[in-house]
Amino acid sequence: MITLTVNGKAHQFNDDGEMPLLWALRDVLKYSGTKYGCGKGLCGACTVHVDGQPIRSCITPVSAIAEQKITTIEGLSEQGEHPVQQAWQSLNVPQCGYCQSGQIMSAVALLDRNAKPNDQDIDLAMSGNICRCGTYQRIKKAIHLAADLATEVKGS
Repeated sequence: MITLTVNGKAHQFNDDGEMPLLWALRDVLKYSGTKYGCGKGLCGACTVHVDGQPIRSCITPVSAIAEQKITTIEGLSEQGEHPVQQAWQSLNVPQCGYCQSGQIMSAVALLDRNAKPNDQDIDLAMSGNICRCGTYQRIKKAIHLAADLATEVKGS
């Protein structure tokens, strides 16, 4: 039996330890915010955090992350109050929206390690996330806004 701690809640996982985390999250634990994109870890749609680091859940077996803290898009904020979520909403970033949970999780990881990224930092950090609709400029603008919002929150 494997214990998965997802969004602060412990879950007992009795299925195959080689099952990709994505399917454990979506099919077993019913966290449907994380999306399947390519199944090869190339597009970023399945990005979640494990102990604060972004990973591709479609290629990560459950057994590799047992006993670590997993954060999905649902775990950022129940009411969408995280600065990145607020910026995404404020700037109406999504077009189709399919890739956006992975985009948001990658942006959060970037801002956790670099509170004021420049355009080059953003391009590098987000290069593993594909948006088929091409909303890259809105994503970049939203990351800058989220950095400003986070600074305001910390300053108050």
